[in-house]
Amino acid sequence: MKQIIEYLQGEEWNNHLTSAIQEDFGSGIGSGDHSSLACFDKNEFGTAKLKAKENGIIAGLSLVPYIFKAIDPTISWKQFVVDGDEISNGQILLTATGPVLSLLGAERIMLNYTQRLSGVATLTKKMTKQIEGTHCKLLDTRKTTPGWRHLEKYAVRLGGGLNHRMGLHDYIMLKDNHIDYCGGIKEALVKTSKYLQNKNFLREIEVEVRTIDEVKEAMNEKNINRIMLDNFSTKMCFEAVKIINGIKETEASGGITEDNIKEYALTGVDFISVGALTHSSKNLDLNFKADF
Repeated sequence: MKQIIEYLQGEEWNNHLTSAIQEDFGSGIGSGDHSSLACFDKNEFGTAKLKAKENGIIAGLSLVPYIFKAIDPTISWKQFVVDGDEISNGQILLTATGPVLSLLGAERIMLNYTQRLSGVATLTKKMTKQIEGTHCKLLDTRKTTPGWRHLEKYAVRLGGGLNHRMGLHDYIMLKDNHIDYCGGIKEALVKTSKYLQNKNFLREIEVEVRTIDEVKEAMNEKNINRIMLDNFSTKMCFEAVKIINGIKETEASGGITEDNIKEYALTGVDFISVGALTHSSKNLDLNFKADF
């Protein structure tokens, strides 16, 4: 939770929200919500309710105070759930009162954030439930919407998943291209170790492998903390886990879905990373309607 609070108090979120508002309202001459301006004046007040149209995990309500404040500080609201709660079809999540112009101006911006993030949290929860009872943990990836990484990774945590890494800066992952360009796993590790030593950086190192032979090669390198089994079948994962024997952490990735994630978890891998959590989740259906 600390991470999202720090993010929301920072310049990056402020710029993100400002951009979202300008995207909708426009800027300069001719900007504004002309549909609403044509129908209402600033002295007309109303109440609206945010409602779930399907079951899922709610995410993004922690952004609502910032959205309302940016649109109109006079909007008041009451939440009935908090981020991470399970919600059901038909449930009222929030009510808001204020100038009708302001409520309508905030509607789509609020829904864009909450629907997207709730979709990520909901898919994550579905997949974490599939691997309950195993010691395996579900991870996200860097396959996020540009500009949304902190928000989408927050939604993953709400759904019960873990963040793999925030970006290229906080973790060393030597993928297939690194290894191929360097000429092999050993060569890539030599360069990486030298780089970290010269920079006086402390970073864990993960290496992606594509074959059982590469698993055995990676086991010869003491500086590797985790071995990623890339696009391995469950049979290959079983074999790799047996070879690694708990000496290094293991992570399965590639082609893992709701339908087969439990099979992969039962191979004994420590982690499963799924890019679909953030690149293929479906928005959760919510609406924000006038309340009379």
